[in-house]
This record gives sequence, structure tokens and C-alpha cells, in this order.
Amino acid sequence: MHKEILEDIGEKELINRIGIFMPKNQVSDDCALIKTKNKNLLVNTDSLVENVHFNDITICPQDLGWKAVVSNISDLLSSGSKKTIGITISLVLPARTEWIWVEELYKGINKALKKYGGMILGGDCSKGNEKIISITAFGIQGELELRRNACKPGDKILTTGIHGLSKLGFLIQNKINFDNEFSLKERLISKSIEHFCRPKVYPNFLNNLLQTRSNKKIRRIGCTDSSDGLFQALQDLSIASNCKAIINYEKIPKDKDWPIGDKWDEYYFFGGEDYELVFSLPSKWAQNLSKLDKNIKEIGFFADGEPSIEIKDTKKNKLLNHTPFKHF
Repeated sequence: MHKEILEDIGEKELINRIGIFMPKNQVSDDCALIKTKNKNLLVNTDSLVENVHFNDITICPQDLGWKAVVSNISDLLSSGSKKTIGITISLVLPARTEWIWVEELYKGINKALKKYGGMILGGDCSKGNEKIISITAFGIQGELELRRNACKPGDKILTTGIHGLSKLGFLIQNKINFDNEFSLKERLISKSIEHFCRPKVYPNFLNNLLQTRSNKKIRRIGCTDSSDGLFQALQDLSIASNCKAIINYEKIPKDKDWPIGDKWDEYYFFGGEDYELVFSLPSKWAQNLSKLDKNIKEIGFFADGEPSIEIKDTKKNKLLNHTPFKHF
């Protein structure tokens, strides 16, 4: 009899199966919600594994520390966290790891916490064959609940910024050879490396949402981040909310020097690690927010229908045949 392995079932199915052992809907978002008498807590855990997410060629330890924090805070923000309380850190390290590597890692961690809030609350260390940095972050749930299953037909789909840059930065750091038909501009190279090594998040996002809310009765909106790519973010929202995402290819925001071509569209939609927020709002609210923050762009809308993604430009729908990033 064939024994199933993780490579066969994939990350999403693995999470769904593990979810059977947890309270209902506990795995439908990146963060867990813990209700208390005074304040509701959001809890998130993210791990970075050597030779899966990083290596010594692609990123230095200080940048890695920064990125490990930002990836967690991004998940907190995408659930509506108004404040990061702190983090715990679990390290798995080979015995021959140099102290300077650990010191630089923690310098990067503290730089990110200084910028975005929170402190180191504790953690654990263990020996292993490869480096693993696992961070658990704790935040306070804000007035608005941001959840993947809160999108509604008719809602506009928006994003906080440009996708694909982190993927390009990763390729550049790995010294991947590109087609000789064009040369990447130095500005784009520098910007992409920065997006890969020192990604940013949007701590004012929740306040901007509250400031532009046209209907004070709305307390929940659909949202996730693009840590696994724009396509995966749209798919997660569509499946969780049981509606169809329709994307206007002409509206997606691209860097002015981003090359044209199918391969570059693939990098854009399936790259990952951009940590942009992808979310939905009623039309009036979307207009108000876009006026306040010019970086936020409307890229489509949700409609009634089977959970799926459709690109208005039928020539671009072949993009949807590609496979998102897989952890197994």
C-alpha cells in the first residue's frame, strides 16, 4: 500500500489535516486569536529554514534576523493587530556555528523590533544539522478584524504595493543569469535586493483603514499578505471566502523598470516574500483609502462563483497554470 508523504499531499493539505485536531477555523488564517477578559491576542509563528528559505550566499545574518521578525509582524498586521507585544525565538543551530553569526542575527532582530515595536520575551536553543529560526509573535487585536474569510462579492481587491521585487532580489543574490535580450537597471537591482533582504511592512495600515471607513458598522474585512506570492494570497482569500477573484492585469502596480514577458509575469504573481497586504473593501471605502494612501492600488474585485481566480485579459490567464511556492 502506498504511504503518503508530505511531498505528495502538499503544505495546504497538511495544514488542513492538522486542523482537525484544533478548534474550528483555527487554521483558516495565519494568526490564532486568543480571547481574554481585557484584550484579545493574536499569535503567529513563522520559521526560516536553511537551504529552504535562506543560505549564507543569499542573505547575511543581520538581514535574516530582520526578515524573520518582519515575516511574523506582517502576519499579525494582516489579521488586524494594532500593536506587537513581543516575540519568542527558537533556534536550531549546528554546533560549529560561529558566535558572530548568532550575534549579527540578534542585531537584525532588535533593529526590526525597534522600528516596528515589541521585545524579545524568551525562547529556546537546540542543536541540529541545519540552521532554523522560528519566531512566535504576539499582537493585540485591533478594532477591525482582518480575516481571509471576510471577502464579499462586490468588494474591490486592493494591494499595498508592488510584487515580484523580492523574487528578483533572490535571483540576483543567487547570481542567476537572465536573458541577454535586456539589461536590468541598477535602480531596479538595488531596490529588489533591498526588498529581499530588508522587507518592510505597514504599521499605519490599520489606522488608515479606520480613518477612511465609510460605514462604522463594518468590523471585518478580508485580508492576507503575499508572503507566498500574490497568486497564493488571492487563492487563499477566494477559497476562505467562497467567492471568485477577478483581476484586472492592467491595474496591477509594477516597478517602472520591470521587464515585459511571460517569465516576468510569473515572477510577479508567484514570487513570494514581498509581504504586501492583499485585501478587499466595499467600493466607497476602497476609494477613500486609495485617496489617502497613493501606494494602495485597486487590482480587481470579488464576484459570486466557485472559488477561483480569473484574469480579465484572457491572454494572461495562462499564468494561472503555474504552481505557487511549495514548502514540501
